[in-house]
Amino acid sequence: MINALESSSTRPYLIRALYEWCTDNGFTPYVAVLVDDTVQVPREYVKNGEIVLNISFDATSSLKLGNDFIEFKARFAGTAREISVPVGRVIAIYARENGQGMAFPAPVPAATLDDGGNDAASATSSPNSAPRMPLRDASRGTEGDASKVFHLVTGEDDEAVDTDSEAVDPTEPPRPPAGGGSRPSLKRVK
Repeated sequence: MINALESSSTRPYLIRALYEWCTDNGFTPYVAVLVDDTVQVPREYVKNGEIVLNISFDATSSLKLGNDFIEFKARFAGTAREISVPVGRVIAIYARENGQGMAFPAPVPAATLDDGGNDAASATSSPNSAPRMPLRDASRGTEGDASKVFHLVTGEDDEAVDTDSEAVDPTEPPRPPAGGGSRPSLKRVK
């Protein structure tokens, strides 16, 4: 019998399932990707080390949602590009229209692991720095640190976020900015 540590990742299966759910319901599936050297995307569209890609049928050709890579061809500013994203670098898949989807734990950079597979950065970090916790879907469970949650927000909350305050309650989830429509706050890349 295979235990959980020896089994394959559920991430590619969940990505395919949510992609199918989006297309079946007429939504536009978007993936948020944490970019590094293994990700083949147009670097001019990468912001803060991330890129959001439209993987709908209308926006891509030759889309392959494999267990190891998401591969397709797409146009960026009229130029055809081949895109290749390791499944482990996908941090979220969601519907553009309503923000429903799933966030995944952020990948741990291979450079931060020592020879024993331990997190070398945490051993050398200062005692005041918070340990790196995996991101999680805010609507599921209680695993991880609640102060480090990846939220897909709609911006419909009328309360403004107080950016002048020095003390922020780490147990309170961040609030979306006031105003805006019903679209998620992740930025679209055409």
